[in-house]
Amino acid sequence: MKKSLLTLAICMVVFSLVAAGCGSKNNNTGTTTNTNEGAPKADFKVGMVTDSGTIDDKSFNQGTWEGILRAGKEIGVETKYLKPAGTTEADYLKEMGNLYDAGYKVIMAPGFKFETAIFAAQSKYKDAKFVIIDGTPHSAEKDAKPDVKENSVAIFFSEHESGFIAGVAAALQLKEGEAGFIGGMEIPAVQKYNWGFQQGVKYANDNLGTKISIKKENVVYQGSFDNAAAGGQLAAQMFDRGVNVVFTAAGGVGVGAIKEAKDRALAGKSAWIVGVDVDQYADGVYKDDKSIILTSAMKKIDQASFDMVKAEQEGKFPGGQTLTFDVKNDGVGIPEKNPNLSDETVTKVKEITEKLKSGEIKVAAEQGSLIK
Repeated sequence: MKKSLLTLAICMVVFSLVAAGCGSKNNNTGTTTNTNEGAPKADFKVGMVTDSGTIDDKSFNQGTWEGILRAGKEIGVETKYLKPAGTTEADYLKEMGNLYDAGYKVIMAPGFKFETAIFAAQSKYKDAKFVIIDGTPHSAEKDAKPDVKENSVAIFFSEHESGFIAGVAAALQLKEGEAGFIGGMEIPAVQKYNWGFQQGVKYANDNLGTKISIKKENVVYQGSFDNAAAGGQLAAQMFDRGVNVVFTAAGGVGVGAIKEAKDRALAGKSAWIVGVDVDQYADGVYKDDKSIILTSAMKKIDQASFDMVKAEQEGKFPGGQTLTFDVKNDGVGIPEKNPNLSDETVTKVKEITEKLKSGEIKVAAEQGSLIK
């Protein structure tokens, strides 16, 4: 099993960057189709159904799509995404059916909201392959058990490890002050980011001489992933209460928090954000190349989606499996480079990361007590 995970991690490169300019957009359906003339054509097409967010949400949709686009460029698959009219199982199934009817036999779905839709689709379209990220197929019945069939794969990430590393990095860089957390919906993936971040800050306080506090009122779940205005308001409230850095795990809500921090930076105030899922440094640039993104707690969604396309191309699609990408297989972590982190901080964080990989440090995936 260990060997297969390592092989899968090495494969993890199947979904990113199809040639710009080769795409066509249908304004009536919100779909985009991309092909790359320079790559040999694969004998299958890859499609994606988005969740309620946008394709450039700096989170699940974008990460998954970038991996798919990479597959278009490097493998030569034809790629397409569809945005459903709503967020019900029927809405999702309709677009999966539309992709299938158009010949897209590898279909990606980013997020737990697709669990029941993938459960239905994997039986209805048995010659198609399905990948769900941060979720597992199951029926709509109460307490239904996971059911990952041979034509499906469920992918999860160890967000608590990524959050932990980001918490250590933020604490080491700032040394003292207050931190906050803004989450989207209170679901396991977001909760694990929060819990890991708190553990990382606490570890730095207990072992590395930092003095960062996290107060209960500065840990908030907004309740959605698309309310940017609410994210900005929550961040403003925290900064006004003296918070120095806010970790956002909230999709579009986090985009609002980033904007608030950028506005404050432009006004000469100090306001830091820890990004999520992808390296959000560029999104935090407010002047020249200066950014308010201190670091980002990443899970390599684009690699995971690319990996699944690559596996299908090689006849190694891991159907029926539930895969976890963690620090040991480099599925989570923080960006290697960020000018806001000193060389000393980067070196120490690398040491801590190696201790995580070896098991010397263990991060809990469940809630502990809030740091006082």
